[in-house]
Amino acid sequence: MVDMKAKPFYLSDEDCKWVEDTIAAMTLDEKIGQLFFNMGSSRDEEYLKMTVSKYHIGGVRYNPATAEEVRIQNCILQGSSKIPLIIACNTESGGDGACVDGTVIGSQTKIGAAGNKEYAYQLGYMSNKEAASIGCNLSFAPVSDILYNWENPVIGLRTYGNDAEQVMEMAKAYLDGAHANEGFCCAAKHFPGDGLDFRDQHVANSVNSFSCEEWDATFGKVYQSLIDNGIEAIMAGHIMQPAYTRHFNPDIADEDIMPATLSPELIGGLLREKLGFNGMVLTDASHMVGLTCRMRRQDLIPAAIAAGVDMFLFFNDMEEDFESMKQGYLDGRITPERLSDALHRILALKAHMGLHKKTKEELVPSREKMLETVGCEEHKAMQREIAQKAITLVKYKDKDVLPLTPKRYKRIMIVYVKGLEAPGLGAVIGQTKASPAQKLKERLEAEGFDAFIYESPIQKMMDEMKAGKKPDVNLYFAGKSAIKDFVDNQDLIITLVDISGGFQPVARPSFGMTKGGGEIPWYVFELPVIVVGTKQPFVLADIPQARTYINTYDGLDSTLDALVEKLMKGPDAFEGKDPVDSYCGLWDTHL
Repeated sequence: MVDMKAKPFYLSDEDCKWVEDTIAAMTLDEKIGQLFFNMGSSRDEEYLKMTVSKYHIGGVRYNPATAEEVRIQNCILQGSSKIPLIIACNTESGGDGACVDGTVIGSQTKIGAAGNKEYAYQLGYMSNKEAASIGCNLSFAPVSDILYNWENPVIGLRTYGNDAEQVMEMAKAYLDGAHANEGFCCAAKHFPGDGLDFRDQHVANSVNSFSCEEWDATFGKVYQSLIDNGIEAIMAGHIMQPAYTRHFNPDIADEDIMPATLSPELIGGLLREKLGFNGMVLTDASHMVGLTCRMRRQDLIPAAIAAGVDMFLFFNDMEEDFESMKQGYLDGRITPERLSDALHRILALKAHMGLHKKTKEELVPSREKMLETVGCEEHKAMQREIAQKAITLVKYKDKDVLPLTPKRYKRIMIVYVKGLEAPGLGAVIGQTKASPAQKLKERLEAEGFDAFIYESPIQKMMDEMKAGKKPDVNLYFAGKSAIKDFVDNQDLIITLVDISGGFQPVARPSFGMTKGGGEIPWYVFELPVIVVGTKQPFVLADIPQARTYINTYDGLDSTLDALVEKLMKGPDAFEGKDPVDSYCGLWDTHL
């Protein structure tokens, strides 16, 4: 039985009665529907009403949109739903995880570099204040993973670092900040912990390979702290943890070891029994191959609930998945007791949020509240403050390069390096913005430098071909110029590496094909060179020859303002401390 009066729900007798009465009045279809988190595929009113009237969903996550659009969507959903909905957002780094015009406060790694848990608190508070103002009530955060493997393709900038103690303290601070918004709750992720494997559970298996003792001292410490401090929900990742699976089931065969989303050993044994978690458990997104490669979809849907998970993210085909879940109950794979436990936790969470005490109109704040909250100046000021504290001078071998002044380095070439990665959200929804390289150029010019952006020979050749000209291929692939000519053209070079840190199978620099060109900084002993990583912090693995290396963690306007200011002040102006091993555990990156 679920103790709804205990942590994290703390329900009153009246609240408990609402849960019991609501469950008692539900049809079987309504009970099955509560187990699903829908990923809304449309904001059309007819579609939204259908999801709650036909499929009786318990919660919803939605595709990116403006605050205005999300608020209207949430009004329709809550106004049409018989039982109030959990409406979730991904506010890992700011209000932009709730709406595209929300405020980016700073990635978790950026806050880890700033080294102040007060910033983690403000991230939790401000991000979710914006989310709550448009009708969200649950954050899929904090990310509680610890980055031990720099090649991990999922976590990237989504970790507070590689020190379990720092991750624990900052994850708790985020939780405290989120809780400062009345009725707002959190779902920590990705249990049992990501950051060890070099593989991506979106496209392959993923394993947390720590021993039980190692896990207890690291990931276990983080999750125990969150549980002790009232985390309401935990997202189970499609991540295997063989040591603890075997601990709770010594006779299990290797082929039967499952990711946490399908593992009664990890949910019932490790999370519920050992860590004492009484709150709600939900799966990570169900389209990820770390889950779908383990069994047929019609089987894994009820298997997740049978394993101890309470809510399932997300539908593939709504009718098909709903029937798979229902059939799993009818044939006994989901027992009546297991369904009852899941429903009690789902509804207890809703009661803990106070949703049952609000009118349908009160479930989403007024438009005026949204307008005064989303993108407010207080939140933007916090973004600027964190940027000042976080930018990190990781490597500084040539001690006389800084500070930059127009007198010392009048002509600055900016080499803009992108990665082999998918287009960002801006490209998907049609937004075009100036690149960080262009913004840096403008800021340097405003300070009196003659800055220009390097154009590779390959790019020039492609431009000529687009213009209908026939380029001299030999010139671009074999032509070389004298080193003296190259050195005479500029006084200093900034290599700006702008590649993602998370959700990318390949997040590495993509250099041009010409070996003698300017893309790859082969010239670190010919000219002063500053390499800047604007996103993922592991650029040194691919440019180990860098003599001066800086991590900014993003390319926001406020960050670039702070970067130029610090470059001109000198090395002592950099306050950030490397929260991960930006040297990537490689000896040659230190040279």
